[in-house]
Amino acid sequence: MEKRTEIGSLGEFGLIQRLAEGFTSHQPWTSIGIGDDAAGLEANGFKVVSTTELIIEGVHFDLSYTPLKHLGFKVTSLALSDIAAMNAIPAQLSVGLGLSNRFSVEAVEELYEGIKLACEEYKVDLVGGDTTSSPQGLIISVSALGLVAEDQLVKRSGAKPNDVICVTGDLGGALMGLQSLEREKQVYLANPDMQPELNEKNYVVMRQLKPMARFDIIHDLKELGVVPTSMIDCSDGLASEILHLCNASGTGARIFEKNIPIDDETYLVATEFSISPLTAALNGGEDYELVFTIAQADFDKVSKITDVTAIGYMTDIPTERVLVMKSEQVVALTAPGFGPQ
Repeated sequence: MEKRTEIGSLGEFGLIQRLAEGFTSHQPWTSIGIGDDAAGLEANGFKVVSTTELIIEGVHFDLSYTPLKHLGFKVTSLALSDIAAMNAIPAQLSVGLGLSNRFSVEAVEELYEGIKLACEEYKVDLVGGDTTSSPQGLIISVSALGLVAEDQLVKRSGAKPNDVICVTGDLGGALMGLQSLEREKQVYLANPDMQPELNEKNYVVMRQLKPMARFDIIHDLKELGVVPTSMIDCSDGLASEILHLCNASGTGARIFEKNIPIDDETYLVATEFSISPLTAALNGGEDYELVFTIAQADFDKVSKITDVTAIGYMTDIPTERVLVMKSEQVVALTAPGFGPQ
């Protein structure tokens, strides 16, 4: 029988002290870590960027198929993905938890094991947080700080007409992973003796359960001496993110269906669910890839990065936000969905 320690037996401060054990500092910027009233960070001439994510059980995740360790890694990744979208390097992280009495100390430790793995993966320091009771379910708030040289800070608003639109990785996989997990949950509820059939869906399932923030691409761009003109992370679907860049930059956009990267497994699973793979890529969300624009002069450099795909370009007509289909039909790019223009 698994050991279960009631949170009340440790108290809030005892729980925090126990969870903080084993976390070490990775960043030279961290001057004050866990254990004081607030964290400290030495900026040393860099610009500090910050972000906060709030996720709620039953709204953003389902613990019937989401392991707590994966959840800890995921919430860290999606907070840090916003730091990557500013072209910054992550430095510090703080985590707030709302816990119901359903959760034992061991369960919270499992969640924090995932957070710790993410901190080691991204070389970021956990520097604080808070815990409180929740009437039901689990609530997680993650705040992150990152650092970037002022001349390398990238916002959504810097794109210019004729800039090349690029995306990292591939799109639509997280939605197909969610669809697969939801279907297996329904099968299990109908017949608990049925074994889950996810053997051929490992890629899309992990895209949903354990997304990665793309700091590898940020480092590649820095090594190449390329600063994107605008950037955003893909949390709500490609169409939505491109519209955000257009609105902030005052540009239009023209992207091409044939260039949108979709993994073979995503394509097969989407077909199995009778969902258009293109719709999954455009509107699925939760892929946490980067969508960014670069000046044409930098295109040859960026084309050397293997996991970046050019999918279109910005235009000087702000009302022109379109998708060119493989058939050459031009349709309006909207979020969610798209329709004929």
